[in-house]
Amino acid sequence: MSGNGIHLWWILSRGTGIAAILVASLSVTTGLLAGRGRPFKLGRFTDIKPVHEALSMATIILVAGHGLLLLGDPWLEPGPAGIALPFHLSYRPFWTGIGIIAGWGIVLLGLSYYARKWIGPGRWRVAHRFVAVFWILGIFHTFGAGTDAGRLWLQVPVAVTALPALVLLGMRLGKRPLGRRASVTGSVP
Repeated sequence: MSGNGIHLWWILSRGTGIAAILVASLSVTTGLLAGRGRPFKLGRFTDIKPVHEALSMATIILVAGHGLLLLGDPWLEPGPAGIALPFHLSYRPFWTGIGIIAGWGIVLLGLSYYARKWIGPGRWRVAHRFVAVFWILGIFHTFGAGTDAGRLWLQVPVAVTALPALVLLGMRLGKRPLGRRASVTGSVP
């Protein structure tokens, strides 16, 4: 293989990983705008839930692609355990472990949308709030394990897509009085 061919799988995985964190940030932003506890009204004719769902599915596909493409990398050679089990991979084990936890959390909570009638709408909404935690872990993974973390061309798009979600998340959390808990079986504000 030529020098560039050896790195093809690594490059493809990096690209899908970068796309995953950018699309995940957009998904979190639209989810916060579409959700029940949104910090402001969008207008009655604005329905961005389909956009949120499409971005969520794209994120899931990109996260899966990010890990699966690494299986072809002849330098890293992660094997199935390396891409599926947190802290198993020898390459930057802490940060890749955080990324694997983030990936599993985002994928499982994203797909739980399709099982919410069995989970229960109230329980599902409570669980779905943890997507933000896994998304933030994904950002930590991006900058802890990412080979391009120090590059402005990565930092700027991540900041531009993550900042609106962080602001909306802060606004939402700021609206909730401390000690107030959502009912697991009832409606979640």
